[in-house]
Amino acid sequence: MLSTLKTIFLEVTKIVLIQLHLLIDVLVEFFFGLYYDKRIQKVPPVKNNLLLQSTIQIARNIREKKISSEEVVKTFIERCKEVNGLLNAIVEERYEDAIKQAKEVDNFLNSENYNITELEKTKPLLGVPFTTKESNEAKGLLHSMGTLRRKGHRSLEDATVIKNVKTAGAIIIGKTNIPELNQWVECRNKIYGQTNNPYNTTRTVGGSSGGDAAIVSACGVPFAVGSDIGGSIRIPASYNGIYGLKPSQGMTSLKGIGMRQEEHLDSMAEAGPLCKRAEDLELLMTIMSGSLLNKPLNTPINLKNINVFYQESSGDIRASELSFETKNALKKATKYLEELCGSVTKMTLPGTEYSYRLWRYWMTQEKINFKENLTNNTGCTNFKIEFCKILSGNCEITFAALLKLFDSDVFPKENEEWAKSMTNLMKTSLLAKLGDNGIFIYPSFNSAKYHCALFLSPFSFGYWAVFNVLKVPVCQIPMGLDKNGLPIGIQIVAAPNNDHLCIAVAKELEKEFKWIEP
Repeated sequence: MLSTLKTIFLEVTKIVLIQLHLLIDVLVEFFFGLYYDKRIQKVPPVKNNLLLQSTIQIARNIREKKISSEEVVKTFIERCKEVNGLLNAIVEERYEDAIKQAKEVDNFLNSENYNITELEKTKPLLGVPFTTKESNEAKGLLHSMGTLRRKGHRSLEDATVIKNVKTAGAIIIGKTNIPELNQWVECRNKIYGQTNNPYNTTRTVGGSSGGDAAIVSACGVPFAVGSDIGGSIRIPASYNGIYGLKPSQGMTSLKGIGMRQEEHLDSMAEAGPLCKRAEDLELLMTIMSGSLLNKPLNTPINLKNINVFYQESSGDIRASELSFETKNALKKATKYLEELCGSVTKMTLPGTEYSYRLWRYWMTQEKINFKENLTNNTGCTNFKIEFCKILSGNCEITFAALLKLFDSDVFPKENEEWAKSMTNLMKTSLLAKLGDNGIFIYPSFNSAKYHCALFLSPFSFGYWAVFNVLKVPVCQIPMGLDKNGLPIGIQIVAAPNNDHLCIAVAKELEKEFKWIEP
């Protein structure tokens, strides 16, 4: 009898919490809209079709001398100048140096005898411009991590993934905005300010690779190099309507990513690409992985023979309810793949209702000391110290960082045994379904919220973070725009070291659903 009553009480409580969450979401959207909707702006339309081309197409045209690297780099730089006043995406530019490098590329192509096939293999990105987030080390450029204690700090060397991209011939033209220490789902900090969405400047770009995603979507660069420890590539990719890939665990070097000065072999984090065209994912991921690539990403696939599974919701009552349009995007993708593959299977992965809690536990296992990093490793702060600073008007950290400290210092820790057991159950269940020939279609969260509104919905990023917990490859796919003209999307998941399946499905879905210019 008591057991039955307890079950009924829990179900009623769950229903009440869900309805309360829905009410809060509606009120937040309404009141934030009253404030923001008269301030809406978007980036100006593209006038030069070069800006719309894929990375692969641009690189090919440079190699074949159909266009000069100088013209490419100057065209993208002009676009950056045109849109960055609205976006505040690029926080450090190196335009003059980039143009000099582009001229050197052109001199090489005009004066040297080279084998174009060999050049495609050794320098596949020759002369192509790109950006990377401020937290990824690039020699000589700023690396403040968006925290005041590190303001003005510059990198002495490239992160390994940046070095790989440069070695492939790409030219970095700037660094982009991030949240403080990469620890929030919006790009805002006390050094560079806030980054705005190219589709609607009153909306967030996501985080932590939000500056990269915004400038890619606004056609300021063909691609960018991001990193992802809790959705940090895929959240911005979703909010800005582009592609973003978090690869399998261990596929990229983490040296120089964030404040890591050595390799971290057992991390939820990976580096990965953000781009407008799905065809670029394979090349960019191959280059970024370098010697760590353990399976060719161009492995032939007959998509008609793959097994397709999908799930409609995480079931996490902490997260906001998915919108009709987000749910419909999932339906469109499953229907498209059902027609291609013959059938799709609905499933519920056990444990997704605990997505945030599991990610929260595994973050405590990362070799990152947030409290020390806030002081630039000159001490160790905590919530009480920073809260007292707020009262005295001397707080130097963002509200997002303060919330992170509050979560760490005030809330109880997750049970280690439970977290490890649940994670193992989830991963075992998922891999048993997928094998080496299956994909899992999973919702992304809704379209971009108004600036700061995510403080009132802080757990919804679990839709993305759960796949960092599982350390599986996952690709964010654009699926069009919602009624407000904002991008929506889905995620494609595969078993470890089957990143090529995610990429193949992304390329297939692009035939029907794709990036839409802001």
